[in-house]
Amino acid sequence: MRLLQHGDNGELNLTEDFAGDDVIPPYAILSHTWGADTDEVTFEDLVNGTGKDKPGYKKIQFCREQARQDDLQYFWIDTCCINKDNRAELSLAINSMFRWYHKASRCYVYLSDVSKKRARDSEDTWELDFRKSRWFTRGWTLQELLAPTSVEFFSQERRRLGDKSSLRQQIHEITNISHSALQGDRLSQFSVEERLRWIEHRETKLEEDKVYSLLGIFDVYILPAYGEGTASARQKCIQDLRLTDPRDDKKRIEDTKGGLLDDAYCWILENPDFQQWRDDQKSCLLWINGEPGKGKTMLLCGLINELNKSINKTALLSFFFCQATDLRIKNAIAVLRGLVYLLADQQPSLISHIQKKYNYGGRTVFEDANAWVAMSEIFTNILQDPSLNSTYLIIDALDECIAADLPKLLDFIVQKSSISPRVKWIVSSRNWSDIKKRLERSEQKVGLCLELNAESVSVAVSIYIRQKVHQLAQEKEYDDKTRNAVLDHLSLNAESTFLWVALVYENLQRVKPWNVLARLNEFPPGLDPLYRRMMEQINYSDDAALCKQILASIAIVYRPVTLKELASFIDMPGNISYNLKWLPEIISLCGSFLTVREGTIYFVHQSAKEYLLTSALNKIFPSGVGDVHYLIFSRSLQAMSQTLHQDIYKLRLPGISANLVETPDPDPLVSLRYPCVYWANHLQEAYKTSVLCQSDLMDDGAIYQFLQNYFLYWLEALSLIRDISMGVLAIYSLERVVLINTKAEKSPKLHLFVHDIKRFTLYNRSVIEQAPLQLYLSALIFAPKKSIVRQYFQGHIPTWIQRKSETQDNWRATLQTLEGHSREVASVAFSLDGNIVASGSYDNTVRLWDASTGAALQTLEGHSNWVMSVAYSPDGNIVASGSYDNTVRLWNADTGMTLQTLEGHSRGVMSVAFSPGGNIVASGSYDNTVRLWSADTGMTLQTLEGHSRGVTSVAFSPDGNIVASGSYDRTVRLWDADTGMTLQTLEGHSHGVTSVAFSPDGNIVASGSYDNTVRLWDAGTSTALQMLEGHSREVTSVAFSPDGNIVASGSYDNTVQLWDASTGAALQTLEGHSDWVTSVAFSLDGNIVASGSYDNTVRLWDAGTSTALQTLEDHSHRTLEGHSRDVTSVAFSLDGNIVASGSYDRTVRLWDASTGAALQTLEGHSNWVMSVAYSPDGNIVASGSYNNTVRLWDAGTGTALQTLKGHSDWVMSVAFSLDGKYLKTNMGVLQIDSSKVVWLPPDYRATCIAVWDRIITLGHSSVISSMIEAINSMINGNLFLATVVSSKRNASR
Repeated sequence: MRLLQHGDNGELNLTEDFAGDDVIPPYAILSHTWGADTDEVTFEDLVNGTGKDKPGYKKIQFCREQARQDDLQYFWIDTCCINKDNRAELSLAINSMFRWYHKASRCYVYLSDVSKKRARDSEDTWELDFRKSRWFTRGWTLQELLAPTSVEFFSQERRRLGDKSSLRQQIHEITNISHSALQGDRLSQFSVEERLRWIEHRETKLEEDKVYSLLGIFDVYILPAYGEGTASARQKCIQDLRLTDPRDDKKRIEDTKGGLLDDAYCWILENPDFQQWRDDQKSCLLWINGEPGKGKTMLLCGLINELNKSINKTALLSFFFCQATDLRIKNAIAVLRGLVYLLADQQPSLISHIQKKYNYGGRTVFEDANAWVAMSEIFTNILQDPSLNSTYLIIDALDECIAADLPKLLDFIVQKSSISPRVKWIVSSRNWSDIKKRLERSEQKVGLCLELNAESVSVAVSIYIRQKVHQLAQEKEYDDKTRNAVLDHLSLNAESTFLWVALVYENLQRVKPWNVLARLNEFPPGLDPLYRRMMEQINYSDDAALCKQILASIAIVYRPVTLKELASFIDMPGNISYNLKWLPEIISLCGSFLTVREGTIYFVHQSAKEYLLTSALNKIFPSGVGDVHYLIFSRSLQAMSQTLHQDIYKLRLPGISANLVETPDPDPLVSLRYPCVYWANHLQEAYKTSVLCQSDLMDDGAIYQFLQNYFLYWLEALSLIRDISMGVLAIYSLERVVLINTKAEKSPKLHLFVHDIKRFTLYNRSVIEQAPLQLYLSALIFAPKKSIVRQYFQGHIPTWIQRKSETQDNWRATLQTLEGHSREVASVAFSLDGNIVASGSYDNTVRLWDASTGAALQTLEGHSNWVMSVAYSPDGNIVASGSYDNTVRLWNADTGMTLQTLEGHSRGVMSVAFSPGGNIVASGSYDNTVRLWSADTGMTLQTLEGHSRGVTSVAFSPDGNIVASGSYDRTVRLWDADTGMTLQTLEGHSHGVTSVAFSPDGNIVASGSYDNTVRLWDAGTSTALQMLEGHSREVTSVAFSPDGNIVASGSYDNTVQLWDASTGAALQTLEGHSDWVTSVAFSLDGNIVASGSYDNTVRLWDAGTSTALQTLEDHSHRTLEGHSRDVTSVAFSLDGNIVASGSYDRTVRLWDASTGAALQTLEGHSNWVMSVAYSPDGNIVASGSYNNTVRLWDAGTGTALQTLKGHSDWVMSVAFSLDGKYLKTNMGVLQIDSSKVVWLPPDYRATCIAVWDRIITLGHSSVISSMIEAINSMINGNLFLATVVSSKRNASR
């Protein structure tokens, strides 16, 4: 933030830009409406000393004089205090504007269209103009009204009209903003809908600003992108919502089934059940049910046509077809997306409900772990919209929705079917009891069973038969005898089943006309007998083996595959694999079990797949299902080995973002998308029952050879097809198989390799996802020296990287770094099964993460202040969170919905814990109390009082009888959970207690403290058993391993320590976080430790790999150690022989750049050293410090030459390359040549940078420095630059 300052001489001066932790002086702020751009004074005007003749300068003079009268030396005006040519500064300003107005001492509103000519004018004289003022119609002025505490209004004559308090009623009447919001209540207390109504009738000059002006009101951060426009933004929103167009699905289904016959469905229009639904306002839900093949889908297609013709022109009709054979459209989220898409397309005003979510999340709103929650809310808001016209909603084939989603979709339909008589629903499914039970809960349901309307269905099938026979007779030129025989056979055997008729029709199309009469008896009545006959025909065909292989493969693949994918893992005879045009014909030989749509193979009906996997199991899997899984695995491995290679898309630029990659045509990965993702899954299934894969799992077998030669190419392919998460799961599948094999002592070498590729992938996941080609740079450069992947693939590192910083020998304990929180992580917890990690953050959210892949599963939003503690219920169904907003929230772990909000604490909640039974929640608070709550009702059971200062931590004993609490009063208290009585007070810590934990047997209590120690206590006698010393700063969190043998502790010294609980000996130190560690937790098996940190990340550590946990002390000459605190700045002497480094330890150190030897330690600063630089001749070192001084040192002797005083603020850091291109370390700005870019993994992200010739030196918060040398000289071309991913941002370059 940059302020204007009025000096004693009347001059106006712009201050330096306040940033970071800079103390901003009290200031006033101006709110006004802009004139023409040429009328306003700009930042450039002030810098150049121009603009005083512009009309807008009068507003500056007004603000200056008013601030002077209020004893304020500084003031801020948006027109001239922001350098709008600097996109980074403009972006920061837009996102900070609300906060700047909120922190202003005074806000002056200058109303250029309101006049108060005489001081004695009454309010009535100017109030009419006040109510009509343009200021109340502008978008940006909304936050300028709500954010500041003091808002004063002035007329065009600069006369005070009143303030936000005295004019509250008038402002309320003008804006419809509630009194409480105008009085300063938290805006988060008001619904999204209400806050959006405040800006509904306001306008902005640029369409995008209507969104950006709301950022502070919704407390969100986005990167501004001007030029998109509202219309374009709406179009993009709808495009991203569209998963499928159900109108296209309807046409495809009708075409696939041979067209829609009007006479085949019209019977339903006269059906009493249908008429009741149509005419009775109370009957809002019609359930059409029947067995497979009865024509439910085509019936609904006909109803859609009829409703389109009969309903009012203003009415809306939306529909969706679930299909189990199509992965895209068989889940609950897809259903809602399809319905909402058609509704918004027909009534565009409804798009606003979608945009409320979309504007702050983009496409991920429809796709991430919270998509069901978001789409449910969007759909509900649409149904409740007063402007919604009469609406008809139709969903076909509920039984084909995936099993995990079906219950919640049914419950949603039942709940929403009663929301309004204007909305009517039709759904169809098989007559399953589970579906029937859930739909019976709707009091407004009408049922229509096709079996109970057999006569009507039979007539419809007869019409369908006549149409199909007519088609056959024309196409095949039947004579009358043949035609009548076919008609009779189909009529006698169809059993009112459309699907049976369709299948016989498909088979007869392949029979020669003269053979039809002889073949008719081959088509028995009923679906299962017909399927059986189809299998018999396949068995007698010339292509029986190939057809059965295809049917077996399609039956067990994990998603529908394309023709080209099928060719990659099926043994095709002759030239078929090279002539893909024959594949559709091969599929047609599979007895009508399969169909091909847009190049993808599907079962003709779900019942066909069910038949093959039950009745025909032995026929298509003669050697067992495992052997077919093995065949797919083996062929997939071969296909990948034949095609994959480095830079398969010929991107050439290693720094290119995955978002900018365009799929080439032809796509070399088009046939490998399925094999790349699922080969290991098929191996895992094959291993269960087939002996074929044993040789592949041996050391140096097929799998080892594939990994040795193609592993990086495989990861690159996964990144390009955006499926790294599935790749991680594939590695876990492979590891499980190899681990079993290793226990049988068959493949120890392969086991080590697979463990290494897992560590390599997890560590580099974020880099690989963002920039695929960084696999061959960043991932290899920073891999441990003994990494097997690095050893096999180090030849792929570009030749322009000549020298690399030394890395550790083995993998560190960090398994994964989970990035996503926008502020510090305060707490972490594992679910009981160890599959999910929960984290609470200062960004007011709780996040749930997949512990295996690191994928973000849910973001739980609702707290209005920092989330300080999270805990899982023992059954894993509920997450509890405690917050600075004084509440505890209970969340459904699956849906992310809030179950309970527990209110009662008068200050922030610092800790939450579940009782072992899960029925009680304990919470500790800064109000000095512990509260026990019923997890079912949310009622307060006990309030435990006794601590004299804030309670920081609570824990239940394993039997649930005792609650332990730690407090800033330096004590641990043990309470009886039933009576609330104090049992023990454990005293001994010399500073506040921050964390408590029980051992698994309940006999020991561990406590961490601000006195830098962990103490172990006997829970029965209160005797101090051990004092664990080793942390150099405050201990924030403690946890026991599940077996009770190890205690983990996190600290402000940025480390996690593991201790022997029996002896107190320090076992390991886990280093890697770049800021305070605030929380630690063990997984259920004790193999993983999770830690949350102020560096905004959660790290997962391998608790058992001691070699990866050591503190590195034997680095080469390129790792410079000696500073006792963070390195803040580094610089080379001009000849490159010496490196200078500044540190938070208040010293400057000089190092020999060749040997790494410490040459000098320059001591004298009384505060942190933030910047160092060499004079051009190399004789003097200058250092800037937080003590506002610059010191000059003799580089040869280390003698202090001068102390330059006079700065009014901290001296910060800027380091220049010799060609004059600078790296501004506090902003992370680098000139990037995208042809030579190295992304930095979390452990190597720099706090400062210096460049000399070809060498880049990076300073780290881990008290070390690293060097990278490029072959091209920085002086001659600046061709190499590191891409820095800041520890405080997801990705800044």
